[in-house]
Amino acid sequence: MRKIVRLFVALALLGGVAACNPETYKNINYLQDISGDAPTGKAVNKGIIIQPQDQLSIVVNSADPKLSFQFNKSIASYFAGSEFGGGGGQYISGYVVDNDGYIIFPALGKLYVSGMSRWELQDLIADKLSEKGLLRDAVVTVEYLNFKISVLGEVTNPGTYAVSGDKITLLQALALAHDLTIYGRRDNVMVIREQGGKRNTYEVNLTRSDMFDSPAYYLQQNDVIYVTPNEVRAGQSTINENYFKSGSFWISLGSIAITVANLIITMTR
Repeated sequence: MRKIVRLFVALALLGGVAACNPETYKNINYLQDISGDAPTGKAVNKGIIIQPQDQLSIVVNSADPKLSFQFNKSIASYFAGSEFGGGGGQYISGYVVDNDGYIIFPALGKLYVSGMSRWELQDLIADKLSEKGLLRDAVVTVEYLNFKISVLGEVTNPGTYAVSGDKITLLQALALAHDLTIYGRRDNVMVIREQGGKRNTYEVNLTRSDMFDSPAYYLQQNDVIYVTPNEVRAGQSTINENYFKSGSFWISLGSIAITVANLIITMTR
């Protein structure tokens, strides 16, 4: 009878080991092919590209504020209950890029800006103001007012996040969402991007360093990041399948086996 007990205990231990499959752990760590201080190459950020429906802040400064004032939009006020949010306050009235890629700028008229970086637009406006003799020493600053990204799927806090500045990486975006859950696939993170009237989808493997070479590593405005679920999460759609895969099932089975073995010993004494 002692042999029977030992057999049940062995089965319980094997069940626990099976539940802790080491294959699951190797899929958790990021950048698994990087070791020590090995360089991974130089990251190149080409910057955010202006697109239709972008909202831009364009501020012109010069040695004579009276001359540059005419080129700057005033700061507007809003009140509680308005479309800009609760409470009173102020917001910058920016330039909205129309569907054809143009903005209307004071004294310069219609400017085609789609496809430019903000630095290129700054140079374009400063050059045109100088060419027309309107402002010789113009210093132009362009910033994005509606730069946001969305993070969905197996992350701790999915949602849409506003980005200050004009640079954010895929890893930084995932950090905003408080990282992937244990059920998120590190080897298959999708970035959905609409640009130039087309929708492109990029698959990024966070476990490998070549993700830095992906065109989706540096994000663009309105990018959508989707973290796909792993097999365990997918298995939860079938309750029985997930239950048999879980560690709690094997622990429960082992406990029942030991209880039954003890009962048999007690009854046969």
